[in-house]
Amino acid sequence: MRTVKVKKDESYDRKVVYLTFDDGPSENTEKILDILKKYNAKGTFFVTGNNKKYNDSLKRIVKEGSAVALHTYTHDYAKVYASEEAYFDDLQKIFDMVKDVTGVESKVIRFPGGSSNTVSKKYCPGLMTKLTKAVQEKGFQYFDWNCDSTDASGNHVAVDKLVSNATSSSAQHINILMHDTAAKDTTVKALPKIIEHYKSQGYTFEALTVDSYPVHHSVNN
Repeated sequence: MRTVKVKKDESYDRKVVYLTFDDGPSENTEKILDILKKYNAKGTFFVTGNNKKYNDSLKRIVKEGSAVALHTYTHDYAKVYASEEAYFDDLQKIFDMVKDVTGVESKVIRFPGGSSNTVSKKYCPGLMTKLTKAVQEKGFQYFDWNCDSTDASGNHVAVDKLVSNATSSSAQHINILMHDTAAKDTTVKALPKIIEHYKSQGYTFEALTVDSYPVHHSVNN
């Protein structure tokens, strides 16, 4: 058993929802930011380097109090999960991009497919066991999710289905997986209803930091 030392943040003692968005930025990132601003909610955007023409959105994310976090630069499983060295080479690229655009040295990461992904063992068996330990030794914290909107199951997933899935948790700390790619229009439409539901239940909406409650999956490699 591995013990991870985590500084207890004050958010541990209250009901918090972490709205997280993977694979952006895109034109939908701005729409999501508009919604967050309307509801005075914060989110966390796990970005890649695949759509740099929208990188100005990263500046707005930071300016408005949300968090720009690191997904990977390429999101290419075969490359990212080829080896420990390959993963950290890619992570350095997305770290540098975010720093260049925003000035922020983000230490908040999400592995493609989550730490429980089974794809990595196709390329490098045992890799996730190594990476989950190594990233923390290097001062990063990784975040999985404990509530899945299932918007990754296809494009244009029905709004009602997304809302139902994303509002299914009553945990103290809820980390909701969503995506802000160009195809996720229904995620944008579902977001206000998701926020309104949790507001009515007394939750606050905060951006992730390295000290936030860390939702970690079991590693399957």
